[in-house]
Amino acid sequence: MASAHSSVHMKVKHIIYTLLIVGIGAFIVYRITENKSEKNSEKDKGGKNKMPAKVSGIVLKPQIFADNLSLSGSIESNEEVDIHSEGSGIVESINFNEGSNVVKGQPLFKVNDIELRAQLGKARTAQSLASENERRAKLLLQKEAISQEEYDIASADFKSAQSETQLINAQLAKTTIRAPFSGKIGLRSISKGTYVTPETMIAKLVNTNHVKITFSIPEKYASQMKVGNTLTFTTAGSKKEEYTAKIYAIEPEVEVETRTLKLRAIAENPQGKLLPGTFANVELPLDKINDALLVPTEALIPIQNGKKVFIADKGKAKEVIVETGARTNTSILITSGLKAGDTVLTTGVMSLKDGGPVKVKIAK
Repeated sequence: MASAHSSVHMKVKHIIYTLLIVGIGAFIVYRITENKSEKNSEKDKGGKNKMPAKVSGIVLKPQIFADNLSLSGSIESNEEVDIHSEGSGIVESINFNEGSNVVKGQPLFKVNDIELRAQLGKARTAQSLASENERRAKLLLQKEAISQEEYDIASADFKSAQSETQLINAQLAKTTIRAPFSGKIGLRSISKGTYVTPETMIAKLVNTNHVKITFSIPEKYASQMKVGNTLTFTTAGSKKEEYTAKIYAIEPEVEVETRTLKLRAIAENPQGKLLPGTFANVELPLDKINDALLVPTEALIPIQNGKKVFIADKGKAKEVIVETGARTNTSILITSGLKAGDTVLTTGVMSLKDGGPVKVKIAK
């Protein structure tokens, strides 16, 4: 009887302990969930009464913006030609120093002309004889001793002999090769005694008192280009020194493959510092914009299909998608999305959310 009583007592103990453990466990779980919900409700309250983000902003004002296009161009000589002989023969004399300046019409070299001189002597003799025959025939025609036809034959012979002499004189003139324009002559590829033909390259002659700058611009700026517009440029060798050039020719059509328009400007080069074949960094001024809206580059946020900024609107941050144009070192031109008077937020923009409260300090 006593053992049955003790087993009942043990069972009751077990039940009490189990109930206690379950109770304590339930209490702990209840407190954890309570704490969580309290935190959440606190969060919710904090969200509603969230402190406004302190940011800086600028009020957009229209301003004058002089835009420049930065382009690469190439420098070319004003005039350039490969000197060749017009006929074949042995070089008799060379009358220029390599790398020297020559003037237009200056003899550069002479090809041996001994055969042509012999031909010229023969042609002159024939011309004298034909001239005398024509003179006699004229007298005889006046006396009606010969027919008109006979006189015409003598006259034609004289004209033919004259033409032959002129032809040989022209060939003789071509044995002396002269500079077609003033400039600097390069390295020669002939010596005295070289047999030259019209294919033989003698030397290169370039005129660099002026240089041409050839460059291409995107087609959207084509309407702004006019002959006479000035530009500035620097070269890789002298980035500090700025040169001025004037547009003198514009290609009549846009290149289809590149969608660019080719232009050519001319610049003075009296000291010969600008070398043909080198690159030019061209700065081309575009039309001035009188009511441009510029925002600091730090206000722009890149997004998938473009750029956005935040503006302050009734104490809240408002997201605006913008289109941009040219940029300076510190700001960028806004072509659409904003208007004068908008307050553009410039600091802390990466952490802002659309519609979030903001307290704006306007920068001067």
